[in-house]
Amino acid sequence: MLAKGIQLSLLMGPVIPAPAPRVVMDALDNVQVTTSAGSASGFQLSFQFTAKSDLNTIFLIAAAQGAGVGTPPLRVMLVVTLNGTPQPLFDGVMTHVEVQTGSNGAPGTVTVTGEDLTKVMDMQDFSGLPFPALPIEARVALICAKYAAFGLIPLVIPVLFPDIPIPVDKIPSQQGTDLQYLKLLAEQVGYVFYVETVPTPGTNIAYFGPEIKIGVPQPALNVDMDALTNVENLSFSFDPTKGVLPVVFIQNQLTHIPIPIPIPNINPLQPPLGVLSTPISNIKFLKDTAKMNPMQAISKGLAEAKKSQDSVSASGSLNVLRYGRPLKARQLVGVRGVGVAYDGLYFVQSVTSTLKRGEFNQSFQLSRNGLVSITPRVPV
Repeated sequence: MLAKGIQLSLLMGPVIPAPAPRVVMDALDNVQVTTSAGSASGFQLSFQFTAKSDLNTIFLIAAAQGAGVGTPPLRVMLVVTLNGTPQPLFDGVMTHVEVQTGSNGAPGTVTVTGEDLTKVMDMQDFSGLPFPALPIEARVALICAKYAAFGLIPLVIPVLFPDIPIPVDKIPSQQGTDLQYLKLLAEQVGYVFYVETVPTPGTNIAYFGPEIKIGVPQPALNVDMDALTNVENLSFSFDPTKGVLPVVFIQNQLTHIPIPIPIPNINPLQPPLGVLSTPISNIKFLKDTAKMNPMQAISKGLAEAKKSQDSVSASGSLNVLRYGRPLKARQLVGVRGVGVAYDGLYFVQSVTSTLKRGEFNQSFQLSRNGLVSITPRVPV
């Protein structure tokens, strides 16, 4: 359904999806997939149909799939083959179906919306489930093991400041659904949790760890460079007031007097990408940390520090065929041709892919923690 050199495959089914019938692929009109750091990924499929179309029967079966108690919703997988190389674009479940009837002989529209596999982890409340003497890493691995049938492989990074509760003092218990509890644990230690597709279709990584802003950059986004230009538009903004210095309080066990400790944003996994880093313009006192132990207080301070340093942001769009590959979120990418202040490496905050017949375009959001590149050149 796409331009020359690009082929889209749609797989649907319970738990283990199968290739969609030909009638479904023929009716598919538009695909939109959004991947973003800090939120769940999502998709939207638009189909054209008539009252006599077989799509009515297919989506009735799909709706019944999630009708029973404990029955997982319909799984949907999108795979893009670019120049002969298959790349999973999305793996998730259907959450909503909307039908717009046609008129005056024109076909109607069926719009299918869904989220990534974290939605499956957010369907059952397990509040009160105990985890005696288990560190956070073990709790995360146990929870993720429930979803092995969906190809979910946990990737858990050990906590920087471990705090293992002693059973005679406290037995931690789950709060809310699996997804809610995993996000709560991640927030407590300054980590992130998300599910991401990998090159092998049907396999996903459940990542629990610090947000990583290092690694091999993706091919550079070139602006106003004649034949090398591969970006349709790109704009930047700079907010010098965004920098915040969190201050945590640790209670002295002898005097019971809280001691303030400033927490700078020093993280080897998130090195500065700009020479002129974000200036500190505000101080935020985290007074509730006085009730925590020192390890918990420091972790909360680190979590707060990493939220407020990206003062430079950018947004733009590109044609995937001209760029040569799909741009991916949660990775680095280089920018060239903009000028000294904004050239250099950026963290890809979010990517929205739009696929139509003959088109494969992406819009994106970038972020960086300072002006002027720390590297003299970026990978092409």
